[in-house]
Parts: sequence; structure tokens; C-alpha cells
Amino acid sequence: MTRELLNQLFELHQMPLNDRNPDPKLITGYCEPWSLRAGETIQWFGSSLQATSGVLDLVKLNCGDPTRSGPGFSEDECEIVPSVTIDLTTQPLVPGSYGEALVTTGQASPTLALSLWFQPTLLKRDGVIVSLKNEGSSIEVYNTGTSLMGRFGDLEYPLRKTPLERRRWYLLTVNVDGGEGVATVSVSAPRSASPGRDLMQHGEEVSTFDVQELTFKDVVLRLAAGLTGERWDGRIAEPKLRVGEVVNEWQLETAMEQAVIPPAVGESDLHLMQLPARGVTGPHWTGDHQRWTDQPNEWNAIHFHHDDLYDAGWQPSHSVALPDELPSGIYCFRFQSELGTDRVPFFVRPAVNAQHSDVALLMPSATYMAYANHRMLIEGADFVGARSNLRPEHQYLVDHNDLGLSHYEKHPDGSGVMFSSRRRPVLQVRPGADGWNFTPDTDINAFLVNAQVEHDIVTDEDLHDEGYAALAPYRVVVTGSHPEYWSTAMLDALDEWQRQGGRLMYLGGNGFYWRVAFSDHWPGAIELRRAEDGVRNWQTGDGENYHAWGAEYGGLWRRNGRAPNQLVGIGFAAQGFEKATFYQRDPEAKASRAAWILEGVDEEQIGTSGLGGGAAGQEVDRFDQRLGSPDHAVILASATDFGPDMLRTKEEFEGTVAFPTPDPLVRADMVFYETPEGGAVFSVGSISWFGALARNAYENDVARITSNVLERFLDPTPFPVPEQNET
Repeated sequence: MTRELLNQLFELHQMPLNDRNPDPKLITGYCEPWSLRAGETIQWFGSSLQATSGVLDLVKLNCGDPTRSGPGFSEDECEIVPSVTIDLTTQPLVPGSYGEALVTTGQASPTLALSLWFQPTLLKRDGVIVSLKNEGSSIEVYNTGTSLMGRFGDLEYPLRKTPLERRRWYLLTVNVDGGEGVATVSVSAPRSASPGRDLMQHGEEVSTFDVQELTFKDVVLRLAAGLTGERWDGRIAEPKLRVGEVVNEWQLETAMEQAVIPPAVGESDLHLMQLPARGVTGPHWTGDHQRWTDQPNEWNAIHFHHDDLYDAGWQPSHSVALPDELPSGIYCFRFQSELGTDRVPFFVRPAVNAQHSDVALLMPSATYMAYANHRMLIEGADFVGARSNLRPEHQYLVDHNDLGLSHYEKHPDGSGVMFSSRRRPVLQVRPGADGWNFTPDTDINAFLVNAQVEHDIVTDEDLHDEGYAALAPYRVVVTGSHPEYWSTAMLDALDEWQRQGGRLMYLGGNGFYWRVAFSDHWPGAIELRRAEDGVRNWQTGDGENYHAWGAEYGGLWRRNGRAPNQLVGIGFAAQGFEKATFYQRDPEAKASRAAWILEGVDEEQIGTSGLGGGAAGQEVDRFDQRLGSPDHAVILASATDFGPDMLRTKEEFEGTVAFPTPDPLVRADMVFYETPEGGAVFSVGSISWFGALARNAYENDVARITSNVLERFLDPTPFPVPEQNET
């Protein structure tokens, strides 16, 4: 990749020498939770590909950016928490979602009947669709390529002459009379919406086999998993199992958020492992309804993937009870041995009864989860070319494809990744590992540290869980560089905080863009539906635009009546990565009521150098009254001098017409406006803002503007309501 900005985003210049190890990365880990208060307990889970002994300690991370454009990597020893010596070995990962139920019968029976619908989605990979096992008997139904096979004890039989077809529903029934030594299997392919496909697939095939003498008692049923751990890619609906006289049926459209589905008939719960996809269409979906709550039985399927990974499930390597007096901040578990160093970041809020600062840095942890273990540098994306020279963290993902995917990938069967989790090693949430999100956000943290502004750390999960109460103690909230993913509860909380006089500094771009959902039943995970529109790597399937968790319509907040412009004055306009550029001061800005923001900034061009060339770039936001930008907002400056790859976002396309050059909708706007109860909003409209803050040891116009805003926002004097004609 030759683009100047992307090369700088991922370069390594100033990391400590013990991190500049050319050897492969061998140590990794994660922690639980990501965010907690001083006085609470956190666990660290470590693993090493080679057995090693090392020292684990805590460090407070001031800046994790090693690039030339940042202020320099900086961390402080946290001596209040003693270091410990830890022996590490390999902790395995076992990805692959499946369902499991223990059906207790009380007494042995020679008869068993099983039925379910199944839809294979990845036939190039063998997998077990359903398996049953008890002490004396076992049954598996599996596909080898397009062939459907059955294994009854030690005997194997083909179950269907016609090859299986991807994304077609089949009804499977298995009846076994172990006393007679006979099994009857039926596989039918009901009529679909395609007459042409039905010519070769429609109809029922029935087979009868001689089997060994079988008896069944206390049967373990597994959906999408084999007896020895194999996984299968596809959908299953309406599983029913009768063992002797004991019957269990499960309606998979029920308990949609939960990890345990109670039986509709019987007494055996179905436990879901590794977070398979819910809220997906089943064999009876007609297209007459689009929201699963309107006709739930048409969404009675679960989509399993062999690469789903919700929880690594490792044994904790160490637990730490954080001292009550530990200051709020960004911290890392740092493990050092002769094999290398690994840092696992986490976020500490003030203790429950501690004094809060007036400023909170809102770390966009939902965005970190959405990008968790993304492979865009490995596989390439629409705006990032694949690289062969990778940071160790990204190379680790190449070498270990069992770490789970991000919302920016598709599963191998082509379906988008709708669920992502932090309960696993997340390789890019490491200091300096990635030029997106976490490392840039530590540059904003470093700016606050350099300005000697006491500030607390709050995360998206805190905001979702606690709502307005998470922000209530703070006069000023500063965002990260890319707060892209927001739940309804998060937006509601920020909305209420603004109405109560809060002052918001939005120091990024492409914020408040996608709607996501959380579930108490799957802590540490988010759900995303890339519905209808937007810049996206995949799109949701037909009839699957509504979240399983909460049944809200997914996709862009703009399409859900809450465009970012309504909350921060600007919204996502364009993206491009060839270069970053400068802002041009608005001719009337110096005479406006927001002129104080530009105090000490005399040049008309603002942010003329920084990461990639300037303060405006990567992904940019613009002012647009059509989308809800307040009429009384002051546009202080705008950036338009981008490279030719800076194109308006997909939701701005209304046809195939050529856009004018320059495109008036491709613009980054810096805005200020007042909000109720003496509050205010300042938005910069650019992800690249962080990369221009530290130039010349913070003696620059971007840092000066940010400092001017921060100083005035900390002043409790209310912002007056502007006159109707005052702009």
C-alpha cells in the first residue's frame, strides 16, 4: 500500500525497544471486564504459545501512539498494585457456535425419533448437522461436501441421492427402533420460490437401514456440532426429539436474547454456545413480514458458524482488586518475559464514592468491539489495501484464525458477522497496534494529560448500562476519534445530558453512525444489522434488518430518525485516505459569537500538517440543515481540499450521475452551537484531528483551538441563548 496516510497510520517508530522484537508474537491475553471502577476486581487471562515465566504488572497508559505524528509512547508504572510472577502456557481456543440439550429419560428405551429443518450454507466444508449420544448409542447426521450421510453407532449410510444445495431448506426426520435394529430416514426439500431449482431438488427421499442394537437414555442432543467437536455452518429450525415416551420440542423464535431456550414441550433446556445468530428467517418465512416480532414463527431458525467466538473461556491467570484510590484512567496489564511483551488495556472509573473530575473522556468501546480483530489490513477492504508487512498483532491474526471475527468481515459462508465480542483476545486494542480507534484515542488522552486537565474515563458500555447517570457528574464530555457505534440507550443518555447543560466536544468523524444493541444475557457483546444503506462491508439478509436483541430496526441512525447532525451538528459526509488536509477559516468566523474559539489563531488555514498532511481527513462530517443541523450553529471552518479518493458516502448516492468537482457535499465542517441550560457543542468533523494535536509539542493551531474550547467549556458560566438572527 503506497498511500501516504495509510502508511503512516500503521508505521512503527517510537515504541520501547522491548516491543520492537522482530520475532513472531507468542503471548496474548484479554481481561474481564474492560471497564470498572476503582475498588472493583478485574481478571487477566493470559496465554503463550511457548511455556514461559514472566512478570505481570499494571501501567497507566498516557499515550499508546508510537508514530511520528503523535506525542510519543508514554506509560507510568502503577506501583500501588504490586507486580507478580506468572507462569504461562497455551490456553486453547474452541470457536464454533452450537446448541446442546440433555434429555433425561429415567429409563432406557430402544426407540428414538428426531426431526428438524436444516439449511446448509457452506458445503465446501464438512460438518455435523445434528448428533445424539448417550452411554450406549450415538447418531450423527452430517454432510461431506454435498452428500448427506448418517452414522448410527459404527455404521455409516448415505441419506440422500440428490446432492444438497446451499441455502435451501430441508426437513429431516430420523426414526430408530433399536430393538428391531432398523432406522428410517426421510429428507424432503419442499417447494421453494424458484421453479428452476425445484426441478432438481423438490420432493422426499426415504431410506431404511439395518443398524446395530441401540438403546437410549439421558441423551445429549447437539445442533451444529459433532460428538468429537466438529462444527457445521448453516441454519436449524424446529428441532424435536422423542426418546421412548419422553418428548422435547424447542421453538427457536422464543427467548430471542437469551443463551438458554426453554422447551416448548418437555423439560430440557437448549443451551446456546459461542453466540450463534438469532433473528434470522426460517423455513416458513414468506416475505409478508419484515420484523420478527410481527410473525415470530417465520424467524424460528438459528444460524450457526464454525468460526463464531463469543467467549474464549480461558482460565483466569490473575485477579486484581483495584485500590479505591486508584485514579481514573487508561490502564494496561503488562506481561513481560523473554518471549516478548503484551499489553491488555482496560479502563478505570473513579470509585463509587470518589470525587469526579469535571471532564470525562468517553472511550468508544462499542467501536472497539465492532472492529475487534478486523482483518482489513490482511484481506483488504474497499478503502484499505492488503498488506504483507504487518505489525505483530495483525500477523498473529493471520497465523491464528480462531480468534473470532469483527463486524467488518463475512463468515466463510458469505453471511455478515452480526455479533462481536470483547471476551477474547482483541489484538488491535493494544497500544500502537492499529491506526484506527484505540491508539488514536490515546492521543486525545495524551492531549488532556499534557494540558494538565484532570479527567475521568467513561466507556460506551458504562453509558449503555447506566444511561444519563454515567455522564451526570461531568460538565464536559470529550469523545474519541471515531465514536461510530451507538445503542439507543447511549444516544438517549447523551441527549438528556445535553438538555441538562452538558458541554460536548466531538473530536472525531463518522460518529453516531450505526445502531447497535446489547443484551444482558450476552455481556461484552454487541449486535449489528447493516440494514438498507451506508458504507458497509456486507449487508443483512432478506427479512433480517431487525435486531434479535430488542427487535429495533438496525442500520444507520440517519435511517432511524436520529441523524448525527441532530446531536452534534454534523454528520458523516465522505471518506478518503490518500491525504489529510487543512481547514479554511470561514470569513465571518472572527466576527461571530464563537470567535473566542479562534483566539490566538491568526492564519486562515488551520491544521496544515499532521498525520497524513493535515487535521481534516480519513472520514469527515459536514453541517447539513436538511439532516437536523441546528440553524443557529456557527461554522468556524471547512475543509474541502482532499484527494480524488475522498468520495461522498453511499447514503448520499441517489443515482449513477457524475458528481461535480469539487463536490460540495464532500466537506469537513468545524461547528459550534449552544444547547439548553447553558450547554454547548463543539464538533470538528474529522477523524484526523487527533493526528494534528501534538505537532510542535502542542504549540499549534489545532491544539490551541481545542484548548480554547476546553477552557471555556470548563467555565461554569452558562452559554447565553443566541438571538434569533445571530449566527
